[in-house]
Formats: sequence, structure tokens, C-alpha cells
Amino acid sequence: MNNEIQAKIEEALNNIRPFLKADGGDVELISVDNDIVKLRLLGACSSCEISHITMKAGIEESIRRIYPEVKEVVAEA
Repeated sequence: MNNEIQAKIEEALNNIRPFLKADGGDVELISVDNDIVKLRLLGACSSCEISHITMKAGIEESIRRIYPEVKEVVAEA
């Protein structure tokens, strides 16, 4: 994983982490391959019924603002 890209994605995740942590969750960066970001939702976020909305509307949008080249953000179990 490119360190510059990883740093950009971590910056985006740090922007949204306070909101996730407020609900008892968090997110972990697993990998970035071919501009596809793989994340793992942690804590309450891993079992939340609306985690797919959090992933697309919250996390993916935050990443795209800082790293617009991203093609997709996916959750890994």
C-alpha cells in the first residue's frame, strides 16, 4: 500500500472516527488495491443494521473528499 495514499485515507477516517466512536464503533483500514479501499467496521458498527449507509454516505464520502481517485469502498468481515 502506498504510504501517501494510506495517509490520505487515514486522514479521512480520522475525520469521521469521532462520529463512529460516539456510537460505540470504529473503522480500520485493511488495504488499498487498484483504488479500492477495504475497511473493517469495529465495535457497534460491525453489527449495526444501517452500517451499509454509514459506509457509503459517511465513510466513502469522507475518503472521496481527500482521495477522489477511489473507485469503491468496501467492508470486510
